[in-house]
Amino acid sequence: MFDGGVAWVFLAVSIAFAVLAVNAYFPVRREPFTVMSFALGWIPGELPLQVGAVELVGLVAFTLNGALRTWPGWVGAALVVASCGGLVGLAVVAHRSRDLVDAALDGATGGAIDVEGFERTAAWNRWWRLVIAVPFRWRGIRRARNIDYWGDGNYRHKLDILTRRSAPPERAPVLVYIHGGAWVMGDKRQQGIPMMHELVQRGWLCVAINYRLSPRATWPAHIVDCKRAVAWVRDHIADYGGDPEFIAVSGGSAGGHLSALLALTPDEVEWQPGFEDRDTSVDACVPFYGVYDMTGDPSRSGAYGPGLRELLERRVMKTEQGDNPAPFEQASPDHRVTADAPPMFVLHGVNDTLVPLAVARHFVDRLRQTSRAPVAYVELPRAQHAFDVLVSIRCRHTTMGAVRFLEGMRARAAAQPVAQVDGTVPAPSAWSSGPAVLDTQTSF
Repeated sequence: MFDGGVAWVFLAVSIAFAVLAVNAYFPVRREPFTVMSFALGWIPGELPLQVGAVELVGLVAFTLNGALRTWPGWVGAALVVASCGGLVGLAVVAHRSRDLVDAALDGATGGAIDVEGFERTAAWNRWWRLVIAVPFRWRGIRRARNIDYWGDGNYRHKLDILTRRSAPPERAPVLVYIHGGAWVMGDKRQQGIPMMHELVQRGWLCVAINYRLSPRATWPAHIVDCKRAVAWVRDHIADYGGDPEFIAVSGGSAGGHLSALLALTPDEVEWQPGFEDRDTSVDACVPFYGVYDMTGDPSRSGAYGPGLRELLERRVMKTEQGDNPAPFEQASPDHRVTADAPPMFVLHGVNDTLVPLAVARHFVDRLRQTSRAPVAYVELPRAQHAFDVLVSIRCRHTTMGAVRFLEGMRARAAAQPVAQVDGTVPAPSAWSSGPAVLDTQTSF
């Protein structure tokens, strides 16, 4: 016997899915709803086809149970069709990210970022990986876990090294990845996996690091740890097959902030206590949706709400900005841009509700006006925060863009003039335009 309540339940579920689709297109940018809008919009935005498939399965199940026998069921069915159409549109937008990423690299300051012989197909370009979406570790990748880069046994002072099982690396370029999590959470095992796996398959060596977290840790402990990790990598990575002469850094969100700040402050000895003379410079930086301004200055950061400032003052900096503005300015990559900044490829989502797009735009403007090195920048339509975490359509294209950028910077660095006897090198001409020549052909 048909229960009319089934139709109403179906209508309620259909409304919920429709709201998710609408939020993925038009997220709420007003606090205190920004975090919730991100949480509800992230999965539909990155995995729209999977969400649509779940909706269609639900439609079939409710139909078999008689949901379409009354008008609420028909309304629910109409909402399912409409929301599925919207989800397909999100998938199309995500697929078009490839053209935007390529255009950003082609239009980088200092000349197009391109590499002769670069294989543009991702090693993990398998339909079932995109369906599952979870970035499982490949069998062909070895992960050396929990290497202590400080020597104190603290888990937050440990790193993992990812290498290929077959054909162990020799003098391989190195990427150091810094996880995000608002400086208060996160772990080296959780983020940046698709990009690191792709690089490792291409012969790179990747290092995922932990660092101390607030509220137990107080700024600048976070950046001190990141610098200490880079110093360790430069001193010891050759033992694992890495090349200490080319170290790039990347990260997302708080990790984007820390990677950019690290790249821009190689001579900040106050953030290198006990290892002031160690080299913590990097050769390239790829920050994803980073917090480039920590001051909340409206002219720099745009639509920051009070949430970020409250987080920084109460849990990270542990000081009031009005009473002590210096740490907030010193911790802002936007305030630390110089002509000697390393090459950067900045990626940000237009729909990001946690870090406003204006933050990235202002940071990139500063880089392009000041830095002598190449700067590439891409804004990804309909992309929320954390768009590179899951194995999604958009993640595949941004990953390949990051790999192309890093390979290009490695090739350009290899082509730079060698230092003269007096220690000087002919500079800015090293960042010449035109495609670099580098054999990146790799069998997978």
